[in-house]
Amino acid sequence: MNRRKKVLSVMGIIIVLGLIYVGFLQFKISQYSQEKVPNNADYLIVLGARVKGTVPSLALASRIETAADYLKKNEKTIVIASGGKGPGEDISEAETVKRELVNRGINESRIILENKSTDTYENIRFSKKRLPPDAKFGLVVTNTFHVYRAVSLAGDQGLKVEGLPANTPAMAVVKSYTREYLAITKYYLVKYILQ
Repeated sequence: MNRRKKVLSVMGIIIVLGLIYVGFLQFKISQYSQEKVPNNADYLIVLGARVKGTVPSLALASRIETAADYLKKNEKTIVIASGGKGPGEDISEAETVKRELVNRGINESRIILENKSTDTYENIRFSKKRLPPDAKFGLVVTNTFHVYRAVSLAGDQGLKVEGLPANTPAMAVVKSYTREYLAITKYYLVKYILQ
């Protein structure tokens, strides 16, 4: 009986610590996705997401819409469309972003393609190489659940950026946030423990 109580006590402690950790992650995600977005950024980086053939997923469509709204109000801001071509995609995620922005009235001359990246880390790293030399301050455009990690990765690579959050599609909230908790945990492990 004593052993059973000890096991239950340990399990209870693990569950409580897990809930506290998830609460901390949710706080960081919320904090970064609710900050006031400054005007007149030198550049936006629109992070890629899944494309079905040539059609952006709901998550990517939300990022594109958010970027287009900002670009219309801030006419000197340029945009890096980031994302390579994955399975089931007929064109790169970057090309999809570019086409959709042009369809929304953004001049093609303001759009720079980065079409080789396969994950968020590469999105940031490869986009940095495409920035004009005089670009100083930027915004990373991604869905609310993803802003904290994206901005953190950009900061790690020496970019001065903030987040420009796009809505997370309602049908993807549970899956997206669950995956992001795991992705942030991996990021912490790599940054603080494994290096």
